[in-house]
Amino acid sequence: MSQTKPVALIVGAGDFIGAAIAKRFAAEGFAVCIGRRNADKLEPLVADISASGGTVHPYRLDARDEESVKQVFAEIENTVGPLDIVICNVGGNVRFPVRETTSRVFRKVWEMACFAGFLCGREAADYMVPRQKGSIFFTGATASMRGGVGYAAFASAKAGQRALAESMARELGPQNIHVAHLVIDAGVDTHFVRERMREAGGDPDALPPDTLMNPDSVAEAYWNLYRQPRDAWTFEQDLRPFGERW
Repeated sequence: MSQTKPVALIVGAGDFIGAAIAKRFAAEGFAVCIGRRNADKLEPLVADISASGGTVHPYRLDARDEESVKQVFAEIENTVGPLDIVICNVGGNVRFPVRETTSRVFRKVWEMACFAGFLCGREAADYMVPRQKGSIFFTGATASMRGGVGYAAFASAKAGQRALAESMARELGPQNIHVAHLVIDAGVDTHFVRERMREAGGDPDALPPDTLMNPDSVAEAYWNLYRQPRDAWTFEQDLRPFGERW
């Protein structure tokens, strides 16, 4: 293993927040490992980071599957280097009235938004605790803090992930592991969000500037959180545009 750069793993390296985080850490000289269920969808992100001179390693990773998680973590540790930071960014945002929420939907959302965080957080801790060093960050949402109409599945899963993160922070903080939970309390400027606004009869192009959150701004928050001195660690940080109601 010749890797001398610090190593970051972004679990759930999607096209927006996950991609922005990966690019931000790559720009700071990290060897960035990116995982996603559909590895083919990682190709544009790999190309972007490589074109900018960054170091990137893509992996097919199903964060809901214990063996997949264990295999990818072990491969990174053995072939890339010791993990400095793991960011659990798996989504699962769906909206269904509770009477239309099937057990299959509820279970799948819980696996994505809560169980995957447990698997990745536990695996990260297994490697980091013996070294007494590392950071584990979880991407939360408005639903982490309160339930909403149509979000029974998502809110219960995200609230569970928040409780997981808090328990880990209390347990692992004294062992020099920084565990943090970020509440993204906003609509992020993505194609998905814009389409949902249009379906609801709105016009995202008519919004005032900075109403939707730029994924690059989220990535900057992750980077600043990572750089915190341990005498002033933040457990929970909520991010929202200036005009967001809360």
